[in-house]
Amino acid sequence: MLYRPTFEASDGPAAARPAPGGDLLPRYFARIDYDGPAEPTLAVLRALHAAHIAAIPFEAIDALVEGNVDIGAEAVAAKLIEGGRGGYCFEQNGLFLRVLRAIGFEAEGLLGRVRWLRDPAAPPAPRSHMVVRVRVDGRAWLADVGFGSAVPPAPLAMDGAAPQPTAHESYRVARGDAGSGIWEVSIAIGDDWAPLYDIDDAPAPAIDYEVANWYTSTHPDSHFRHQLIAARTTARARYALRDNRLTIRHADGSSERRYLTADAIEAALVELFGLAVRPHWRAAIERAATAEVEG
Repeated sequence: MLYRPTFEASDGPAAARPAPGGDLLPRYFARIDYDGPAEPTLAVLRALHAAHIAAIPFEAIDALVEGNVDIGAEAVAAKLIEGGRGGYCFEQNGLFLRVLRAIGFEAEGLLGRVRWLRDPAAPPAPRSHMVVRVRVDGRAWLADVGFGSAVPPAPLAMDGAAPQPTAHESYRVARGDAGSGIWEVSIAIGDDWAPLYDIDDAPAPAIDYEVANWYTSTHPDSHFRHQLIAARTTARARYALRDNRLTIRHADGSSERRYLTADAIEAALVELFGLAVRPHWRAAIERAATAEVEG
């Protein structure tokens, strides 16, 4: 029987354009069920970060089914806010960046290379992950609401390499080798530290997000073109779906895993990730139900 928890609540090419109607903030706040203040403080940044990842799931179903993801401001707002959908990093963090700037935060997008679950001996991954750097009272914070099942549950300080506990795992943000212009972000897994991604210190121009998104959503080497992936993180648990494997990791350290049929995958997308399943997803869902997931 499917586990049913209580549902808790870019500098890209169109980053500077307001969402349709110029009412981005009230629409976004309604989407994430946020009724707190809208001011550029650390408390607000933390509250928005937590509410966003709990309400808007990570998913890349458009890349899997259609082979295309539009990261323009209007398309993202229509999909993630009005459409009740989720998205991946360019959509999630692009929207979050626009929201933060609309509130008055000093914020900018950064690009980096994913290292999570990659063989250390493998060639470098492309620069295909977007995050947001936010400065509050002169202190820099890494805000990332678009990294799937390992998304940081809270903004991470960027002024030291000490472990930073969260409601789930601890994280670390450290400078790379001297002169490299790189930030290395890692996560504590048991007694070990695993790399998540390396982020370039300099903001990327708009075209770099367009090219990275094109690769991520269309290139045959992108895992989003081959796997059904969804994730959502609340203060109580992380929910992760990878093809037919559903994993629930609770904040107390316990976890559960099960393999789902096609019908159960559809139910999980609705009940755990808040997605209204579209009829044209069915073929991809049926393929996912027969997948052999490693790891």
